[in-house]
Amino acid sequence: MASFVLAGCAQKAEVPSPVSGDNPVIVPDGPGAPARTATPGERIGRPSPEPAAADVRFAEGMIPHHRQALEMTGLVAGRTTSPAIRRFAEQIAVAQQPEIALMSSWLSAVGRAAPGGHEHGPGGYGMATPEEMNTLRAARDVAFDRRFLTLMIRHHEGALKMAQEQLAAGRDESMRRMARDVYAGQSIEIARMRRALERIPG
Repeated sequence: MASFVLAGCAQKAEVPSPVSGDNPVIVPDGPGAPARTATPGERIGRPSPEPAAADVRFAEGMIPHHRQALEMTGLVAGRTTSPAIRRFAEQIAVAQQPEIALMSSWLSAVGRAAPGGHEHGPGGYGMATPEEMNTLRAARDVAFDRRFLTLMIRHHEGALKMAQEQLAAGRDESMRRMARDVYAGQSIEIARMRRALERIPG
């Protein structure tokens, strides 16, 4: 009888239970990653569905997109005297370097190679063109600050569009969570960079 009861309990425990909106449920993530709050109706323990094409497109597109942002932030140290611009560059690098690693690992797990470089097509999803990057490299001081913020705001807006497309059509929860993080974090950065741009003279 005892073994029957234990077996019944074990079987019941394996059934994912939906999360109600009354009490928040904290869901642990991978090692070293912060926990998150489950969304109402989410079934904890439910296996992730097979990735959709949108999931792969998002990772394969966002990696080179992030790489160009890191190339832009890498120009900051030798071209600005603004502590605010330096902070923006540091924050972007701190956020996007780990995201590149995570998306590259995810692609490898689903049998896809991470894309090389940051080719996205001319101006695609806010990407800077080669000519715009050359202009940024040549700029210094206030001219650099203004150009950097203008290009990075547009770049971030492109990332928001990519995140929206992923959330509309993606199925893989890790990529959907990445898209939500990108959307939330870069929305905040856009607002801050717009305020900083307004304060630059000229």
